[in-house]
Amino acid sequence: MEEGTSKSPGYREGTGSSVDDEDLDPFQWDTREDCEVRQILDRVAGKWSLLVIALLDRRRLRFTELRREIDGISQRMLTVTLRQLERDGLVRRTVHPVVPPRVDYELTSLGRTLHTTIRALVTWTEEHQTEVAAARAAYDAAER
Repeated sequence: MEEGTSKSPGYREGTGSSVDDEDLDPFQWDTREDCEVRQILDRVAGKWSLLVIALLDRRRLRFTELRREIDGISQRMLTVTLRQLERDGLVRRTVHPVVPPRVDYELTSLGRTLHTTIRALVTWTEEHQTEVAAARAAYDAAER
């Protein structure tokens, strides 16, 4: 931690006092690495997590089906992503007692609530992709 930085999320630099509860903005979060909200956002906003959650909307898929559907993901990265989502309670892993073993993945009820938010993000992206492309082109042209 840098010198002069308070560990308290409610500490205001230079005032010598903490923030009163009524002064807190409910849409702000602690940006420290060990903040629970930041950790959850980092996990669910990752590109692989977003794709897995989107693919598991209202269906169960096997590992190989997920890997086939997600272009560019390695077996190891998919394994790590699924384990993290399972640990966070967003994905359920079901092992079927058959030979060879069959494992299915599906969203939990908590994961389905997150999918609603992801769907809104995808909709926004689809609606504004032309504007973003134009802004990128203008920025790139100005950088030359």
